[in-house]
Amino acid sequence: MRRQPKETARKPTLAAVILPAEKQAFAEGRAAEARLEEAVGLAASIGLEIVHTAIYPLRTKRPATLLGAGQLEELTEIVKAESVGVVVVDARLSPAQQRNLEKEMGCKVVDRTGLILDIFGARAATREGVLQVELAHLEYQRSRLVRLWTHLERQRGGFGFLGGPGETQIEADRRMLDERLVKLRKELEQVRRTRGLHRHARRKVPFPVVALVGYTNAGKSTLFNRITGAGVHAQDQLFATLDPTMRNLTLPSGRRVILSDTVGFISDLPTELIAAFRATLEEVAEADIILHVRDVAHPDSASQREDVLSVLGDMTADGMLDEAWPERTIEVLNKADLLGGTEAVPRREGSVAVSALTGEGLPDLMEALDAFMTRSMKQFSVQIPVTDGAALAWLHEHGEVMERLDDEERLHLRVRLFPADQQRFVRQFPALPLMLEQEG
Repeated sequence: MRRQPKETARKPTLAAVILPAEKQAFAEGRAAEARLEEAVGLAASIGLEIVHTAIYPLRTKRPATLLGAGQLEELTEIVKAESVGVVVVDARLSPAQQRNLEKEMGCKVVDRTGLILDIFGARAATREGVLQVELAHLEYQRSRLVRLWTHLERQRGGFGFLGGPGETQIEADRRMLDERLVKLRKELEQVRRTRGLHRHARRKVPFPVVALVGYTNAGKSTLFNRITGAGVHAQDQLFATLDPTMRNLTLPSGRRVILSDTVGFISDLPTELIAAFRATLEEVAEADIILHVRDVAHPDSASQREDVLSVLGDMTADGMLDEAWPERTIEVLNKADLLGGTEAVPRREGSVAVSALTGEGLPDLMEALDAFMTRSMKQFSVQIPVTDGAALAWLHEHGEVMERLDDEERLHLRVRLFPADQQRFVRQFPALPLMLEQEG
């Protein structure tokens, strides 16, 4: 009988994380130390063992290597002394810079875009997510089809940067790569059409959509699980959730909404990924209410808020999101337990302090959602024949009946409805006109 070989634990790849910082780059907003800490978190989230971190101030960006000669020499010595297998550079590198750094240090070099692409590639679960990650990878690597590591007779490539000689090889022939890109785009278009049909079907379900957005690791998934009872993956880890997840949620008033958990935003999100995760961004664009979840205990919370607002602003400029989105946004200040409770959290008007971990403040959030929905509803009067039970049931299920007076032939109702529900009612019951009332 043959003995099965013992499984040996794979040793983690040793990594160095560096932040090239121009003198004025961090004068306003995010501090260099916080940016470096975020880069370390990104690298650690895909299993790298960080053995060295450093901030390298730049007087000027060198076209060949980005870093100065002395800085590169110092880093090379550290790489060799610590047996570093990959250097993560928290900046966007040109193909030439990446190639020159690898040649000088004798190890793999991954820039910020490549690192985030690796994370997305490891975490995407849905069909569209997987296709979008592959498309983003190929578009990113198309300009990096350079022959390296010739002593191993291998090509740079695959959909990850950390594999060894046995990793999947990207097509060396650029024509074949372009053919693959064309095929991927066609497949994505088909998946998007399918998603469009699903969204169209969901619009027929008269429940408002509430989308959770926020900086990565702000606690969106933990909040999602707490208030819906779902089992979405939630972990103290950057980009723990990459695909949109939706669940029904019943508010204290009895109203029902659809809650959507989305991918976390991050500073300097690569443009390839904004396009690649169009599915997630579409969930935000379709939302009736946006919950902007913030990690209020994070020292860089204010800068993270600006990053999220910047991405949403870019979506507005691109026509993906309407300009009125700030009017339907509620700011949720999460992780209040780390500051001593919700009462200790400074807040602006309209924001709600909560702790998704302990549940403190969640009733206030539910009431804020209810109040927001009430403000968004319009008041109508309608007369329904006493025999029309279907119309009466529809209004009770999808609206809020404020007053009812009955006579022998008709029911006289005053109801609150969302504009979209008013349109649905008119389409379904064209013989029963709704009269808009002025609220005083």
